[in-house]
Amino acid sequence: MDNVFSQLPQDIIHQIFSRLSLRQVLRCRSVSKTLYAALSSPLFTQLLAATSPFPLLALRPPHRHHHYPSPSPLLHLFDPIENKWLQFHLSFLPFPSVHPIASAGGFLYLWADSPASDSNKSLVVCNPLTLQHKTLPQLGSAWSRHGSVLVDSVNNRVIVLNELAALYYSNSNNSWLKFSSNLPSKPRSPILINKSIIALCDVGSPWRSQWKLFICTLKSLQTSQPWNTLEKHEWGDVFDILKRPRLLKGFGNMILMIGGLKSSFSLNASCSTILILKLDLYTLEWGEAGRMPVEMFRCFQESSKFKVFGGGNRVCFSAKRIGRLALWESNETGKEDWRWIDGVPGNGDGLYRGFLFDARLDASP
Repeated sequence: MDNVFSQLPQDIIHQIFSRLSLRQVLRCRSVSKTLYAALSSPLFTQLLAATSPFPLLALRPPHRHHHYPSPSPLLHLFDPIENKWLQFHLSFLPFPSVHPIASAGGFLYLWADSPASDSNKSLVVCNPLTLQHKTLPQLGSAWSRHGSVLVDSVNNRVIVLNELAALYYSNSNNSWLKFSSNLPSKPRSPILINKSIIALCDVGSPWRSQWKLFICTLKSLQTSQPWNTLEKHEWGDVFDILKRPRLLKGFGNMILMIGGLKSSFSLNASCSTILILKLDLYTLEWGEAGRMPVEMFRCFQESSKFKVFGGGNRVCFSAKRIGRLALWESNETGKEDWRWIDGVPGNGDGLYRGFLFDARLDASP
């Protein structure tokens, strides 16, 4: 087959394969060296610029292992359309260890160790499909341990946030800008949406949590008091019905808030299921987006905590000793579907974290 394609002009190969989806192109690239070279060239990438991205769910390595044990690190991804696990090799990155944490616009963001010292950490942005990467200015190891990394595709904008400070980076300044944060507590699952940062903070006591939403626009980030509470009297006890809530991006102006649905308002109330709420940032009205089926939730009941990742119309759930992931999906009409994801890499018994990754060939850091 390699001989067949080697005899064709490259522009003919480009025209033939530009009619395929990115998912199909990636399969074809693995057929032969000739096809890999032709379907990885800048000219072909330009032809695919208008192609829809390839939506995937990426797994982060286990939290206790901040380094990959393998000399050839891999990014494990799940294709929810074809119900298959995939692997992207990260060995093209020139670092002793890398830790994928986030993605936006076809870019993958990773914490990387400096070859000279483990105390120096850098954020690296790359595209594992084109094998291109860029290293952002170094940060101390404390940021990699305690900061939340928020990214979007506008100017490769990156924010590293904790309760005391925020670091801001974009291609336009090519350096980190530091601003005071002054949040009342460590932000839980902050998200960057519509030029604003939204985070959950616990303003309660050591004995009883009290969650509130805080919002800060990127424009006001450099002011002395950038954060405001996002609340309405009509919301009532929306934060009291959920145990250990966390946020994810929804579609457009929507945010998702997910947690265990308490069976009562008592201090140590058990949960009856996992609830997904949605907040319209334009109207500031809450609605229910999804509710985990009771038979599925029984698998999560014995676990003291669970992890949530994803966004948009797909949310994944993991807990220890379950051996698989639970997936919630919603279509354009709002109809929801719950299913199990089997074949999780490793032993499948861990507490998995992850993020959405929209694979693109035309994303160049």
